[in-house]
Amino acid sequence: MDKAGQEPLIPKHGGYRKLKSFQLAQLVYDVTVRFCDRFIDKRSRTHDQMVQAARSGVQNIAEGSMASGTSRKMELKLTNVARASLEELRLDYEDFLRHRTLILWERKDIRRQQLIDKRPTTADDVAAWTKEFHESGQHGQGGQSGQQQGLALSTSSTVSTRSTYPEIAANAALTLLAVVSALLDRQIAAQARTFENEGGFTERLYRHRKGQQGRS
Repeated sequence: MDKAGQEPLIPKHGGYRKLKSFQLAQLVYDVTVRFCDRFIDKRSRTHDQMVQAARSGVQNIAEGSMASGTSRKMELKLTNVARASLEELRLDYEDFLRHRTLILWERKDIRRQQLIDKRPTTADDVAAWTKEFHESGQHGQGGQSGQQQGLALSTSSTVSTRSTYPEIAANAALTLLAVVSALLDRQIAAQARTFENEGGFTERLYRHRKGQQGRS
């Protein structure tokens, strides 16, 4: 509401840099650029597709945030595009692992939580964790043993004796993708509720004009 108590015609919008979804999508983009430059032939179509899908996730979150001032519908549409782009990227990472007979870490794999607990904010943070984990020579699901390892392996019958660097790097990216995708799912649901309850620019313009008439 403005100082007169009336709903602003164009509400505050933008501010996407403060969104956790944007920050994580940007991190995924930076990580993907490094991953592709290291493990994917730069001349291949896959290299370009993965980088562009990661970039699309970042760009569409930002564009959706900026569009929200005049179009909640466009905001919702662009956020959905961002989510779809990151899903495409997730499949590319999974294909990378499958085609090289590397292991895809399961959803409850403790190694995923170990990375999340590190709260990486830069590609350097992720690279440092990947390097540290690889050099530690940890075995199985996060290098746990005894009862802890048994619990971690309860849903898996195949365990690698030593994770390769590409396997760790790809799974690290997939872990970050899972987090940002969950955030975007909640963001999309919230945007849909707002659009349903408040409408878009046309409805806001109607309420604005009605309010102006009421004061005249």
